[in-house]
Amino acid sequence: MEARKSAGPRPAGGDPGPGGPALPDREAQAPAAPWERFSAWLECVCVVTFDLELGQALELVYPSDFQLTDKEKSSICYLSFPDSHSGCLGDTQFSFRMRQCGGQRSPWHADDRHYNSKAPVALQREPAHYLGYVYFRQVKDSSVKRGYFQKSLVLVSRLPFVRLFQSLLSLIAPEYFEKLAPCLEAVCNEIDQWPAPIPGQTLNLPVMGVVIQVHIPSKVDSSESSPPKQCDQENLLPAPRVLASVHELDLFRCFRPVLTHVQTLWELMLLGEPLVVLAPSPDMSSELVLALTSCLQPLKFCCDFRPYFTVHDSEFKELTTRTQAPPNVVLGVTNPFFIKTLQHWPHVLRIGEPRMSGDLPKQIKLKKPSRLKTLDTKPGLYTSYTAHLHRDKALLKRLLKGFHKKRPWDAQSALLRQRLLELTQSFIIPLEHYMTSLMPLQKSITPWKSPPQIRPFRQDEFLRSLEHAGPQLTCILKGDWLGLYRRFFKSPHFDGWYRQRHKEMAQKLEALHLEAICEANLEAWMKDKSEVEVVDLVLKLREKLVRAQCHQLPVKEVTLQRAQLYIKTVICSLPKDLQTVLCPP
Repeated sequence: MEARKSAGPRPAGGDPGPGGPALPDREAQAPAAPWERFSAWLECVCVVTFDLELGQALELVYPSDFQLTDKEKSSICYLSFPDSHSGCLGDTQFSFRMRQCGGQRSPWHADDRHYNSKAPVALQREPAHYLGYVYFRQVKDSSVKRGYFQKSLVLVSRLPFVRLFQSLLSLIAPEYFEKLAPCLEAVCNEIDQWPAPIPGQTLNLPVMGVVIQVHIPSKVDSSESSPPKQCDQENLLPAPRVLASVHELDLFRCFRPVLTHVQTLWELMLLGEPLVVLAPSPDMSSELVLALTSCLQPLKFCCDFRPYFTVHDSEFKELTTRTQAPPNVVLGVTNPFFIKTLQHWPHVLRIGEPRMSGDLPKQIKLKKPSRLKTLDTKPGLYTSYTAHLHRDKALLKRLLKGFHKKRPWDAQSALLRQRLLELTQSFIIPLEHYMTSLMPLQKSITPWKSPPQIRPFRQDEFLRSLEHAGPQLTCILKGDWLGLYRRFFKSPHFDGWYRQRHKEMAQKLEALHLEAICEANLEAWMKDKSEVEVVDLVLKLREKLVRAQCHQLPVKEVTLQRAQLYIKTVICSLPKDLQTVLCPP
């Protein structure tokens, strides 16, 4: 418990750290505040143990002054232990996602905008949820009253870097269970020396005598996965452990029992349908839920999802109520009790025990929801949903052939991920093309008038355009694409995609308008304008300039400099009293 005392307090504010907008040379001059670099990766580290009187109990939070509400502490305790139905002996790794209850408390949350502006939408920081990465150990121990040593080490973050944090836990958790608090303190201090996760950069992260090398993906990266390039430090000792991805799961392993229904599941995810995943253990449930939510990339998954969920969760009543339609959530559970509780949900995926041999698991079958009645329900996808697209038999054939020829699982996963990416892109490209057509022409943007409006999205007009510019141009799969688009329009993912694209287009319009003003003849415009009109121009230009400097408008540096010069020129043309008002000393 010494770690609690020795953990330095977090300041309540301070300059942006390495994850913020500061330039590298400025970072070198100004040392990071305590826990600032740690906070760029993790919110806190928790240790959960089993207490005979209390049940699961929070033994340690590091740094010790990190503020968690009682509800959050309770959620972490329950979500960090497999429930009694799982019977997990030995070491188990899994993850969970929980809602923040106390709002944004970290002083570094202001840095999110800088990181998020460069990161792919699927890897942006969670604004209102915590992600928990768990390493649970349960082994026989005669020195303990209950006869078992049961403890979980939990990394709490807002970054969806599941592969990185699981690799980190596999290094530190076994050591921590042997040496306890002093080991954890040392690891946290090492993380507090890491560079910030800057999209597009390859970083070396030293911890416990090992250097983990990772590439932080950015929006401009190629959509195809590639191994990270070497960093500047060529002669690192020890040689770095290169992590192929910070976030990508072994899709083939996750989807093995459901390969024949991957496309149906992709459609359910695309449409934001409520889905329960009932698996034998939290590692299987969490991995499958994360795999499902990742199969829409590059689309952002806009619905709620819980990789592991228990009956003790504070949101249990909210998510399982029968008084309203099931929410748009993908729920990973292990307790068969949920079959009875969530019978009214339209889609339930039950996964069986994994096979110990290297054989491909028996593929689950589609079953009617009416057969979902008993706690010992057999594995299957219980749904009345009929897929809109025909099954990709060529993909299944290639995956099965690769499996029998013992093709590496990484290669199998890459094949599956690439095909899902192509499917999503084929679906999205027509929407992107139509959305682009709604943008006003650049020649219609004039400096002294408000920029023209983006035309409204008309669903019927879009559906008519599919005849000559539909997904059939890039995808060989046949089926009812029109029906799929019609259902997609009613989903949270269409709403999320449209809002984001409309926002980006509006910002582009504003940036083009700012450029038009900066390229116009300002002196000629000012000749016949009143002071009120001139002051109004100054205020509007300043507002645009502030937004542009905060990375909210995609403008070039030369445009910003010209806008600043314009403002200065305009203010100098005004009477002294107005100059004092606009530029107070």
